[in-house]
Amino acid sequence: MKNILIIGAGRSATALINYILSQAPQHNFLVTVSDADIELARRKVNDHTHGRAIWLDASKPNDRRDVIARHDVVVSLLPPQMHLEVAQDCIALGKHMVTASYVSKQVFRLGDEARQRALVFMNELGLDPGIDHMSAMQRIHQIKNAGGKITAFYSYTGGLVAPESDDNPWHYKFSWNPRNVVLAGQGTAQFLEDGKLKYIPYRRLFRQYRPVNIPEMGQWEVYANRDSLLYRDAYGLQNIRTMFRGTIRHVGFCDAWNALVRIGLTDATFPIVDSDKLTYHDLMEAFLGISQHTGSVKDRVAKMLETDPQSDVMQKLEWLGLFSKRRIHLQNATPALILENLLLEKWALKPQDKDMVIMQHVFEYELQRKKRKMTSTLVMKGSNSEDTAMSRLVGLPLGIFVKLLMQGKISTTGVNIPTMPEVYEPIMAELEEYGVRFLEEEI
Repeated sequence: MKNILIIGAGRSATALINYILSQAPQHNFLVTVSDADIELARRKVNDHTHGRAIWLDASKPNDRRDVIARHDVVVSLLPPQMHLEVAQDCIALGKHMVTASYVSKQVFRLGDEARQRALVFMNELGLDPGIDHMSAMQRIHQIKNAGGKITAFYSYTGGLVAPESDDNPWHYKFSWNPRNVVLAGQGTAQFLEDGKLKYIPYRRLFRQYRPVNIPEMGQWEVYANRDSLLYRDAYGLQNIRTMFRGTIRHVGFCDAWNALVRIGLTDATFPIVDSDKLTYHDLMEAFLGISQHTGSVKDRVAKMLETDPQSDVMQKLEWLGLFSKRRIHLQNATPALILENLLLEKWALKPQDKDMVIMQHVFEYELQRKKRKMTSTLVMKGSNSEDTAMSRLVGLPLGIFVKLLMQGKISTTGVNIPTMPEVYEPIMAELEEYGVRFLEEEI
């Protein structure tokens, strides 16, 4: 019997747990789902004969190692900063490890040791990163094998709300980690455009978005993601002239989010003393700082943002309740935590709401002295607030990979991301059975 440990039973774990449990009888898996919330883990296992739920506080080293030692592979759905400790445990105990998170420099440095111990540490195996890598590499290898030379690559992904469940002025609801949404883009975005390096600091990120047309879905906005340059070598595109990865949002979102950034509400670096005694109105007044202007807080915020008090941006801020006299009720919280707590309420999926994921790749290339452009697009909707497209597209690739690993079909050891055919070919083929299909257009 193969023993599989899943650490974390939260928002993105549902599809993964369901998939592994569905495969367990056929492949003789015993699936352990661990979480600090034991009731949540039990609900996800749902009394399956090949599953069990256990309590685990993953921040306690001895408890964590004791559990890991009893399993063959660990799927870590913990916050990214905790993966290193789990990875070090897996090295010491001789266990494989799989995550959906970006590879940190610290985890990457474990690569040689993992290879020496014949261990597989596969990372970035969710949606974005994950399916974006695999679907892109399929087409990159396809173009190269035909003799083509890729000159530009654009990749966009968005976790969104389906049009039929879109009932707020932001046209957005949470289908993944709210904290990651609030802190998205912090740092400096880097990409390559026509052979030139481009940098966009956080303070300008949500002002410098680009319009994108999605077939049958209309116009959207895209802002730049993290460091697009990281993937030149991984994708075998060392000589490419343009490489850009971005996040998709509804038209109007970026301008409004830029207002939150300018006000200071996405700042996670300092606590607001006695924040629980403030109202949101008080908080907005405080962020006006030294003000030479008269009028309401809303009018003065609009003046600071250089927009009309009745503008679309201000209507979005008002809809959030940022000018209300309602108490915050969070002690000594950072602005980012206050904003996250508010958005959790305002952007929650209702029970029957559907989320939507859009992913698009654009390849510009030369083949037989002709310039060509291929556009590859995925649009997928969830069924309800539990069975989300986000959960499926994060969880299914993880689950399929774990199955392949336990079947002995993965030979690539060390610390890797899923850019090799032995990984992406079987995963993408099985994902098609779950409705994960890309629509392609070529000109």
